[in-house]
Amino acid sequence: MTDLKAQFGDIDIYLFDQLLRGRIPAGSKIVDAGCGGGRNLVYLLREGFEVYGVDPDARAVEAVRRLPGAERENFRQELVEEMSFADGFADVVISSAVLHFAKDDGQFRAMLAGSWRVLKPGGLFFCRLASSIGIEDRVQRIEGRRCLLPDGSERYLVDEGLLVGLTQELGGRLLDPLKTTVVQDQRSMTTWVMRKLAAD
Repeated sequence: MTDLKAQFGDIDIYLFDQLLRGRIPAGSKIVDAGCGGGRNLVYLLREGFEVYGVDPDARAVEAVRRLPGAERENFRQELVEEMSFADGFADVVISSAVLHFAKDDGQFRAMLAGSWRVLKPGGLFFCRLASSIGIEDRVQRIEGRRCLLPDGSERYLVDEGLLVGLTQELGGRLLDPLKTTVVQDQRSMTTWVMRKLAAD
């Protein structure tokens, strides 16, 4: 078990699934949009992927810069919606437990647009975020899509209709059906995986 932890860190199991299915090939350029301390990056850095990331928290950015294999200049203290990477920069964009911290529709769309912008056509967008799916009757609406969850946290909650609509609006194609995990009626996390289609 210790060896597995050293090799994979605390990688999201659904991101690990994408690796197992060969959707993140060797040599991919990866941007973790909201990387935190790099929980999803240990294996990717170890295996020589070209890894970049942003996070608004300076301490988190410093932590990820210290991970084995990390190139210091690849990790930046920036807002997801204001990433300084070029358009179409990455083969893969990871957005893991980030978008649900949006304060309103405007910020959610700005964060999503920023993440999508840096992804090249044909690239993979991997997103995990809080949703109301399966717990619709257990959340209390605060304002708009901002809700109080049974676990006491406040999150911006998406639903199936919104994610399907956004997939079409962005010019993406779902690679997997939306997959949702309900955690003992306390919260709900949905996995949203898309391919960015080439512009006509």
